[in-house]
Amino acid sequence: MESTEYDLIVLGAGPVGENMADRAVQGGLTVVLIEHELVGGDCAYWACMPSKALLRSAQALRAARQVAGAAQAVTGELDVRAVLARRDSFTSNWSDEDQVRWVDGAGISLVRGHGRITAPKEVTVTAPDGSTTVLTARHAVSVTTGSDALIPDIDGLRDARPWTSREVTGTRSVPASLAIIGGGMVAAEMATAYGGFGTTVTLISRSGLLVGMEPFAGELVTKALREQGVTVLLDTETKRVTRSEGGDVVVETGDGSMVTAEEVLVATGRTPRTRDIGLDAIGLTPGEWIETDDTMLVPGFDWLYAVGDVTRRALFTHQGKYQARAAGDVIAARAAGAPVSDAQWGTHVATADHEAVPQVTFTDPEVASVGLTAQAAREAGYEIRTVDYEIGQVPGASLRADGYAGTARMVVDEKRKIVLGVTFVGPDVSELLQAATIAIVGEVPLDRLWHAVPAYPTVNEIWLRLLETYGRPTK
Repeated sequence: MESTEYDLIVLGAGPVGENMADRAVQGGLTVVLIEHELVGGDCAYWACMPSKALLRSAQALRAARQVAGAAQAVTGELDVRAVLARRDSFTSNWSDEDQVRWVDGAGISLVRGHGRITAPKEVTVTAPDGSTTVLTARHAVSVTTGSDALIPDIDGLRDARPWTSREVTGTRSVPASLAIIGGGMVAAEMATAYGGFGTTVTLISRSGLLVGMEPFAGELVTKALREQGVTVLLDTETKRVTRSEGGDVVVETGDGSMVTAEEVLVATGRTPRTRDIGLDAIGLTPGEWIETDDTMLVPGFDWLYAVGDVTRRALFTHQGKYQARAAGDVIAARAAGAPVSDAQWGTHVATADHEAVPQVTFTDPEVASVGLTAQAAREAGYEIRTVDYEIGQVPGASLRADGYAGTARMVVDEKRKIVLGVTFVGPDVSELLQAATIAIVGEVPLDRLWHAVPAYPTVNEIWLRLLETYGRPTK
């Protein structure tokens, strides 16, 4: 008879749940994952991997056209069918067989079905055939169910059958025209991807583009999108959406203008996938984000954890996996009565969630940032100085692309003389991000950063230029 009692029950078998389960098993616990869709989650099948696969081919083509010699060799246009086939390979054609084999090999149990918390340390799973199984946790239950695309309350939008991040990354064919409602990372990336396919794209944002990042990031990406043929409407309200009998979608904006497209993508944020997981059975509110401490334990409980998107701490796969490693380890430690390292930057906490989150928007140019923007740093009470430098002036950048254009900003804590935040905008700047992350997490003094010599001629020399602009130490 299959066991129904485990040390840890994990609701959701995406990358966050998998990482948490793996750490807990390595800590000596028995763990079961509960999943009603594909093991591997949104990142593997509808988000991170397929979206970047859709972006990469056109990005590579544009990069070749920016280097003399290679530009003359590029004579063809993008093969959209080949791009979609490559995307399919990264999703394993939406089969999770490989992921299931990994789970089994890692010593983790898997139960297919929809899990709901029905009592403290108890989860009832409803299988696809309608049968139910009651699972009991000896030590902990964790909610790692992720998030869904938010459909805002816009007149007619739901009836218009809009695309969300799932449909736009999983499409089997590319529409001739696409309207995008939103101005965040998903909106900007998919405008870049579909514009590269030759689709007529109109992006409609009620404010700016990439708001929350350094202002120049949205400005440079907006300029690039327009140069790539995308119509970008900023500070524009979406008033009404209708789908005609012929199948086209009509988006009416606040000034009465009409945008007609074959499909409409909604990219206006995320909502927690907590509506139907039994939170009401333990006194929490279904459909809301779940608050946690830095060990990912839910306040008021000694057995309930939440990890990843459902916490709203940092809605990125890499950050959720980081939280999962800490949580899996701390659950194992608490179960064994071992010491818990929960001080700032300890083994069992997700300290980086607060002021050291790295993120990349894979537009063309890319936007790579970590830590605090200048505005966020000021609002947090820091005394700061910002240092800007044009990346195209670095010799390594000019070698990478003819006419390389991009900007870097470093935000410095003037009292401690350490870096609080860095933003890079330009081709391939995502590869610069880890150095910035280490500088911020390690609180490396500026005086010491002068001894981190960038190889010449690489784009990494931007670090030297930022330091020179800030000023060399006098002692």
